Amino acid sequence: MMRYNGQLILQEVLVEPTKQLITIGEETTPMDQLDVLPPVSGTIYGTLLNYKGELEALGSAIYESPYQQPPKAPILYIKPVNTINNHQATIPLPQEEDSLQIGAALAVVIGKKASKVSKKEVRDYILGYTVANDVSIPHSSVYRPAIKEKARDGFCPIGPWIVENEEIPNPDDLDITVHINGELKQQQTTRNLIRSVDELIAEVTSFMTLYEGDTLLIGVPENPPLARNGDVVKITIAGIGSLENQVVVTKQAVKENTI
Repeated sequence: MMRYNGQLILQEVLVEPTKQLITIGEETTPMDQLDVLPPVSGTIYGTLLNYKGELEALGSAIYESPYQQPPKAPILYIKPVNTINNHQATIPLPQEEDSLQIGAALAVVIGKKASKVSKKEVRDYILGYTVANDVSIPHSSVYRPAIKEKARDGFCPIGPWIVENEEIPNPDDLDITVHINGELKQQQTTRNLIRSVDELIAEVTSFMTLYEGDTLLIGVPENPPLARNGDVVKITIAGIGSLENQVVVTKQAVKENTI
């Protein structure tokens, strides 16, 4: 499923990533000729400290004030609607900043109202998967909501399409790469998650309801690469696709998307 030229396409879409061609029915179109919009419409939730290396990187600091122990429950935050951005759109770099952290994240799109879902039932509630870039201004604290750093306009490119749940038999075994200007900057895998996709959704829905169209980012790996003005960022998740954007210094917010 994908959204382009103002329409949500629900029929089968065939994608040739190497040739950047999209076939819908009998019509094949170069992807750069389509105005691809974000394929999601609900609330986007991010997850902190869900990669083993991310938690290990904190070292002894995780045992210091204010919490003095590793988290016992998922740490969530919201990427509000102003952050949602298109595939191939620009990511605004604030003039006062030198760089942005690139947050490669598997995005799980919810297919129906999910409340107190058991781990065994989770897949019945997943519509599908897409690619997200959980962009943030570099910061070190994980103890305070990083709203100023993570909730800027255009700080959550997502898409370009949703791959249906049935097409991804094991979301906990997907390779993730980040290329900046064609150079490999990060290589990770969802095999390194602390909470699997099923575990994470089961825990989250034990205390809050996820609705149809909501999206849960399962986490960002440790040591996120930095991108600077003019850099082209490409995040690829095996079996799902690639999300590409360019970082550009700008005074103005990105244009409002039709969601």
